[in-house]
Amino acid sequence: MFFLQNQKYSFHRLLLIVSWNRQRLIKVRLKKYTTLLGNLGILFAILISCGNPVKSTTSPVAQQLELQPKGNEVTIAVGANRTSAYLPLLAGKNIAVVTNQTSVIFKDASNSNATENSHTHLVDSLLTLGVNIQKVFAPEHGFRGVADAGEKVMDGVDTRTGLPIISLYGANRKPSDEQLKGVELVLFDIQDVGVRFYTYIATLQLVMEACAANNIPVLVLDRPNPNGHYIDGPTMEQEFTGFLGMTPIPLVYGMTIGEYAKMINEEGWLANGTKASLTVIPLENYTHLSSYSLPIRPSPNLPNDLAINLYPSLGLFEGTHINAGRGTEFQFQRYGAPFLDSIKYSFRYTPMPNFGSKNPKHSGKVCFGEDLTTVPKMSEVSLRWLLISYQNSMTKDGYFITSGFSKHAGTDKLQKQVESGMSEVEIKKTWEKDLASFKKIREKYLLYP
Repeated sequence: MFFLQNQKYSFHRLLLIVSWNRQRLIKVRLKKYTTLLGNLGILFAILISCGNPVKSTTSPVAQQLELQPKGNEVTIAVGANRTSAYLPLLAGKNIAVVTNQTSVIFKDASNSNATENSHTHLVDSLLTLGVNIQKVFAPEHGFRGVADAGEKVMDGVDTRTGLPIISLYGANRKPSDEQLKGVELVLFDIQDVGVRFYTYIATLQLVMEACAANNIPVLVLDRPNPNGHYIDGPTMEQEFTGFLGMTPIPLVYGMTIGEYAKMINEEGWLANGTKASLTVIPLENYTHLSSYSLPIRPSPNLPNDLAINLYPSLGLFEGTHINAGRGTEFQFQRYGAPFLDSIKYSFRYTPMPNFGSKNPKHSGKVCFGEDLTTVPKMSEVSLRWLLISYQNSMTKDGYFITSGFSKHAGTDKLQKQVESGMSEVEIKKTWEKDLASFKKIREKYLLYP
């Protein structure tokens, strides 16, 4: 592919040459393909000398845990990398940063590696550039992204920079007036995955509300949404709003975190209808159909592209007694429970405490379920696994954790629909009106095609 992309003449330019000089075109084409054949010969020789390139010696587990971008045709520039667009906004101000381990500036424009040397954390970069960072606010999972889901994150001091770390997933989830005292601008940079119950967007909203109340500008550095290519799922109902969903949006809403910030600000969805002074540094070379592989896992239990893609569908299991792969190295790539039919389900595994899951569901017990590691890329919220596991549960009365499920689904209707035996098609039909209404709202705030 490298050789093809670097030929002197593109196909388009060759067509133009036809109208000028047919003879010259023939010569150029001959030269082009002679060069191409020569390059391919070199490539073949390299491959032979390196051994068989198809067969990998990397273990399946290691392959599943690799988090490297897939080499997009056009390089996407994340907001953090566009320093010339936002450094002037930070100059001479006291800055607070809302961030975690995903907030990095890539040294290589292709974002092609996830090694220590491939990027620099935003905080480290800004301090080197002389930006006056006063403090860091940390979301769920903490500043370094190692805390379990739901685990309280404590305040502390960053050993590398000496900056105070204030948890927004501990004693309070919204910055207090005292914590914002002396701050002149809040910079928000966290990689999201575009799923309503993923809590980083709730943190964003509470930060914006606190800043609006204290007349502090908010600067959002945008990042791609790996689930930004579709919109689907039940819409959040007011009765079930909370930290797993604060606004009337579908489960998958198809917006970057920058677009989402614009929407909640302009739609009056912040507390008391207030508005923050908001600036978004947009991405470059990005569309909602862009394929983007996250180079750093956004949280402990989303280790790779497949887990991120299946998360909207399997995340609903968080409101049930089904294990969704926590306590294994295949989080959100399998599901199971001891009470599922062992005859129907031949696949089995045993969750054990591990990184990101100190107390997984059914720890140390054999779970019967389904391996989803070969499922093609999803472009919808699938209810298939929820429905089939409920149908094959030996203890239907204990299947749902009703309060938690309603908060994840954003409604109590979905549980009732599953229990009543409705099909996936029938259930999804009930989402259509709300999805159509949301798409009209969403359209007003899109920064990318």
